[in-house]
Amino acid sequence: MEFDLEMIKQKVESLAKIHHIEILRILKNTPGIKINENKSGVFVNLSFLPKDTISNIMQYIQYIQEQERALQTIESQKNAFKTEFFKEDVSERI
Repeated sequence: MEFDLEMIKQKVESLAKIHHIEILRILKNTPGIKINENKSGVFVNLSFLPKDTISNIMQYIQYIQEQERALQTIESQKNAFKTEFFKEDVSERI
């Protein structure tokens, strides 16, 4: 399985801090991974990661994307219900 490491890097960088922490946990559970940390953040060379670790990161990213889609769907439904069922009819007040 080929991985587009640049795409993975961009997706990870665009995630929120809470997701970075979870990806760091995935990396820490992989023996032999060198994690470089300085005041600017944590750095990992993706080219040296085992394929199963990259696969785990990709699965986590897909999970996040699925959850975000589900939340967007729920929010859309909530807004549709709010508009439909809770709209104020001005003529009823008069």
